Amino acid sequence: MSRIFWDTNLFIYLFEDYGALSKAVAQLRSKMLDRGDQLLTSTLTLGEILVKPTERSDSELCGKYERAIAAAATMIAFDVKAAKVYAALRSQRSVKAPDAIQLACAASANVDLFVTNDERLQGKQVSGIQFIVALGRVPI
Repeated sequence: MSRIFWDTNLFIYLFEDYGALSKAVAQLRSKMLDRGDQLLTSTLTLGEILVKPTERSDSELCGKYERAIAAAATMIAFDVKAAKVYAALRSQRSVKAPDAIQLACAASANVDLFVTNDERLQGKQVSGIQFIVALGRVPI
């Protein structure tokens, strides 16, 4: 069993129709379920997912997304431990603030794999995360 953190974009692909990206995420989730992997994400993911339906005042869709994420994943809060990792990442100025929050939350939870579709993050070294990979390169 691995602890796998999904960046926001994977949930968007899962919930919306993004063609091949949606299919890739669904296949990844299926493999994770077969293996018994634990899915994690951050509360920032939930906030980012809710932006569009909130703009449209679509409380039904907001509720649907919130329930889906809560049922599928453990949500990691941005706490003191994550804040310290965030500060170290941002002090290097090579990672944008939202990405640093996601990485910090994942690191604070000691995940095995951080999956994103942001190629710029792939291969970064962050203590508390064994591997950071792009969706197309997930090794499971």
